[in-house]
Amino acid sequence: MILIVDDKQENLFSLKTLLQLNLYEVDTATSGEEALLKILKKEYALIILDVQMPGMDGFEVAETITGYSKTRDIPIIFLSAVNIDKRFITKGYESGGVDYITKPFDPDLLLLKVKTFYKLYEQTRELQSVQKALKEEIETRKKAQEAVEQMNLLLEEKVRDRTLELLQLNKDLEIRNVELAQFASLASHDLQEPLRKIITFGHIIDEKYLSHIDEAAELMKKINASSERMRNLINDLLNYSKLSAETFFSEVNLNAIIHETIQALELSIEEKQARIHCDEIPRVEAIPGQMRQLFQNLISNALKFSKSELPPVVRIWAEFITEKSLTASATTDTGEYLRIFVQDNGIGFNEMYLDKIFSIFQRLHSRTEYEGTGIGLAIVKKIIEKHNGLISARSKDGGGTTFIIVLPVRQTELFVPAE
Repeated sequence: MILIVDDKQENLFSLKTLLQLNLYEVDTATSGEEALLKILKKEYALIILDVQMPGMDGFEVAETITGYSKTRDIPIIFLSAVNIDKRFITKGYESGGVDYITKPFDPDLLLLKVKTFYKLYEQTRELQSVQKALKEEIETRKKAQEAVEQMNLLLEEKVRDRTLELLQLNKDLEIRNVELAQFASLASHDLQEPLRKIITFGHIIDEKYLSHIDEAAELMKKINASSERMRNLINDLLNYSKLSAETFFSEVNLNAIIHETIQALELSIEEKQARIHCDEIPRVEAIPGQMRQLFQNLISNALKFSKSELPPVVRIWAEFITEKSLTASATTDTGEYLRIFVQDNGIGFNEMYLDKIFSIFQRLHSRTEYEGTGIGLAIVKKIIEKHNGLISARSKDGGGTTFIIVLPVRQTELFVPAE
């Protein structure tokens, strides 16, 4: 809306008519005092102000308007037929006017200036609105950022407290593991001492006193066999508990370890007429003793769970992979992980029991069918976990088994040569 301020009705009428014909909304005031009252109540995009008026003249009205923060940006065009001297024009600009038009004026020129200042005011208001919205957005984001920072500080504090708690729990757990290993070692020693005597005296009684009594000799054989199973169980439990003890990684030649394992199992291999084929296996950082235990358990399993009518065949090979995954694609060069396969042609098992075979004391076959304590694969799994690796198997009934092992080529801990 445009406000026209003039004390002469004929001037108001002519200007109002001109502007309304050009589709402008117009309001009028006949004095400076009336104009100020209207400006406080309504919003105007442009003011056309007469200079010479009774009471407050145009300059005083303009100075008052530009003194209010709410109205200081409204453009003011002075319109005068009397005060046309240069000093009045200068005073008009100094009092806050944006233009000074003298009468008689060119209506087209006046309309062009009205259009320009009107549009300029609207653009200024839009810009102020955008700036206000932007400022509010900045304030909102600032508050949100402060809230996020506060939450982060709180979260960091909670994480720090939880980390300290977990470190203490881990320390306590390590102490318990050491105590458990020590207890297992002492218990196994104390248990094996009387067990050795039972086995020794059982053989003496069997050979010296029961050789001619068939029924008694048979019973004594069962006693001796049970004693042997108990000794194997104690040894396996001791081996399992030792895996909790603190150990160090070093670079390990797996080929040498597999070769030593095959030599240690030479009698069983000859008895079963087994064949073991091993490709060249790359070196990894590991715990040598545990790697030896791992391959001994896997190869022993392959010999133990072989088909009676078919000599066991065991094949061992490896390949590099770039990620810790049982199914990752193999690389031709090197990788961060090594995937090892141990394959046999034995009796196999149904894969629905895959999780069960790695649990301690879990057996898929009775003790009369196949010997064992049910701890061997649990030891293998614990060794792999201690090496930050993965283990699984592929198998089917009567179709052999392939164990799949994934090991990091380099461990992330401090590497110290094993004793």
